[in-house]
Amino acid sequence: MNALKGIALQIAATFLFSIMSALVRIVSERVPTGEVVFARSFFALFPLLALLAWRGEISAAVRTAHPLGHIVRGTIGVCAMVLTFAGLARIPLADATAIGFTAPLMTVVLAALFLRERVQAFRWVAVAIGLGGVVAMLWPHLGGGFDTPERGLGAAFSLAAAFFTAGAMIQVRRLTASESTAAIVFYFQSLAAVAGLATAAWGWHFPTPTEAGLLIATGIFGGIAQILLTESYRYAPASVVAPFAYSAMLWTTIIGFALFGEVPSLMVVAGAAIVIGAGLFVIWRERRPTLARAEAEAAASQPGGPPG
Repeated sequence: MNALKGIALQIAATFLFSIMSALVRIVSERVPTGEVVFARSFFALFPLLALLAWRGEISAAVRTAHPLGHIVRGTIGVCAMVLTFAGLARIPLADATAIGFTAPLMTVVLAALFLRERVQAFRWVAVAIGLGGVVAMLWPHLGGGFDTPERGLGAAFSLAAAFFTAGAMIQVRRLTASESTAAIVFYFQSLAAVAGLATAAWGWHFPTPTEAGLLIATGIFGGIAQILLTESYRYAPASVVAPFAYSAMLWTTIIGFALFGEVPSLMVVAGAAIVIGAGLFVIWRERRPTLARAEAEAAASQPGGPPG
């Protein structure tokens, strides 16, 4: 275990995902969403396959006992990706990112409904508080600070994307019982690429050399970010590295201002702070029993410790 390395990899992954989102925002002005989904997924396979080949894990990536489970996960994940990209094309980068932070809170609700997980009271409190943050973030687009119908639609797309992202995480939890991480990532990227390619029947935009470069970069950055994210959990517990995923708010605010002149409203910042706070509270509260058990085990291993 190397906590600092795990944290560094998480921050780097979050930064690359933020760049990827900015590239999606740029190309979405002229390129259809389905075409962007294809590029994001297809070109992400190259760094993934390179890593798997280097580790000798290609066979593990294609081996599966539950192909239908991958299809379900792929379908939900593609819906999340399409909605995410549709939201990015319509609202500021930081706004879309902040709304996306609601996915972990939605996962709590879906886990209780579909996985029959026992959800403790503090989690429900965090979800309720997080919903208040959601209302604050959506208010500039749907309420008193109403801008345009297009922005309202973009906010709705981003919120729906968070819901489908939570659903994808639930399906991933089911798959991890029998499937390797390599297989889960490989089959999702492959299925998403096929789904994106299928939209060519409705007409694609023939990209200029610049647009083609941006589409390829979208996939490469996304693929490398996915690898770094996965690697971060090899070096540190999830409770240590997960909070640093919220650094995306910092990166997207900086990138959004630098590239698009966007400045998040105070309501969006306040709402994001509430949602992030709720998420961090859940992570902190979940970590307490783990730390208590570790301390008890350490005490028991010492001379004169409590009998086993």
